[in-house]
Amino acid sequence: MLGCDLGSNTLRVVKIDCKTKERVKEFEKIVKTAEGIASTQNISQNALNRIVEAILEAKTSFKCDRRNYKAVTTAALRLAKNSSFALEFIYKKTGVLFEIIDSSKEAEYTRIAVENRLEKLGLNSKSFILLDLGGGSCEVVVKNESEIIRKSFDVGIVTIVEKYALENLDFGIKKECEKIALFAKTIEKKFDYFIGSSGTPTTIASFLNQIDYDHYDYRKVNGFLLDKTKMNEALERLILMQKQERIKWVGVGRDDLIIAGVKLLLEIISIFGYETLLVIDDGLREGVALSLCNKQNFNTN
Repeated sequence: MLGCDLGSNTLRVVKIDCKTKERVKEFEKIVKTAEGIASTQNISQNALNRIVEAILEAKTSFKCDRRNYKAVTTAALRLAKNSSFALEFIYKKTGVLFEIIDSSKEAEYTRIAVENRLEKLGLNSKSFILLDLGGGSCEVVVKNESEIIRKSFDVGIVTIVEKYALENLDFGIKKECEKIALFAKTIEKKFDYFIGSSGTPTTIASFLNQIDYDHYDYRKVNGFLLDKTKMNEALERLILMQKQERIKWVGVGRDDLIIAGVKLLLEIISIFGYETLLVIDDGLREGVALSLCNKQNFNTN
């Protein structure tokens, strides 16, 4: 089954083997969906062109039909005034129909993927806080046995950079995270893990393992423990790098966002009172594909 996630910064596609619940093939490309949305409230034509180009590239590796894939999109399209036009444009150019999902569904799909990976790593999947930090929003899932709380915040890496610019970034992060801090105060107990499942923690984990962007391997990242000291070390090294060197490590289209991403990640971890982050690469696209697998199994029983 195929899961496709059009995020605020990245298009991600994965093929999952429903028997093993493991990845068979994957695709990822920076498309900057949310570029300019903070000022225009629209998905730009340039962004749409990049999205179409990326989807057509992905389709050379994946066979898509209505029965074997589900394509979802999140914060940028939820916020955009021209979302109907954007989705119709993408469909006409590529034949891929995207569904705008709400923040609760986004968090639920991500939770499904993360729990599957925790179980494969032999880790407890019953008690954790999960942070999915995206370009246009962040989703937080708090799981305590059978009790699950999902919260979404309009705090994203791309939107913060566009709203505050680099010179006001620290102030902007503090201000935008105030609502997250209020929520964190309602959580009294400590959980087994504070998990990060999005591009910033996986990129930093890869960087600290001396793996550049072109050689990224999710198997070497899943289960990596990332503490705040290591994150600050990575941040200092990335700040000192020239643009081309940074691109080597974090990828084209991420070099101007990774600094903001690490700073935002550090702020949120501190807000919840944790020192260490458990990195899980699996996220929304894997959750979408796994849900299709579960639906297929249900229909055949």
